[in-house]
Amino acid sequence: MNTGSFDIETTRLKLICCTKEILEALFKGDKALAELLQINIPVKWTEFGEPAFRFTYDNIRKGSGHIQWWAYLPVLRKTRTLLGSCGYKGDPRAGMVEIGYEVAEEYRGFGLATEMAKALIKRAFENSQVDLVQAHTLAAENESGSVLRKCGLQKMEELDDPEDGKIWRWEIRKPKLL
Repeated sequence: MNTGSFDIETTRLKLICCTKEILEALFKGDKALAELLQINIPVKWTEFGEPAFRFTYDNIRKGSGHIQWWAYLPVLRKTRTLLGSCGYKGDPRAGMVEIGYEVAEEYRGFGLATEMAKALIKRAFENSQVDLVQAHTLAAENESGSVLRKCGLQKMEELDDPEDGKIWRWEIRKPKLL
């Protein structure tokens, strides 16, 4: 499962940075993706589905941004099982990146979303161009908000999103070194 230099490793997870080749396998189906990455894939591993990956693929193909600021596939290292998706929504802009994540239902409640989000935040803050990490959730107390709080993000404001309705914007600033 050696995939690339932009992969992120945590205690339990390997976040595989989606290359054009990985995304093309993903579009061919779970079997092609499993064969390419030598991983196990549960039946329902994503709720966001192909549109999110197509967005990433189109941007990579056009050369919009750097590959490490797009999609990742989180794989449970112990069982080599894909358990969702995560990543950024493009290159840093004005010192900010936005993260997103999802965990397949059968893997929820084990702290894996928190582990993913913390890894994405840590990687972002390792980059000198990033001073702020944002995320958005539906405007209701839910598991995503709990994950973001555990990662140190604070709820900043409620917004009206044309697709999702009321959402909350969360953020965390890079710690200042003394």
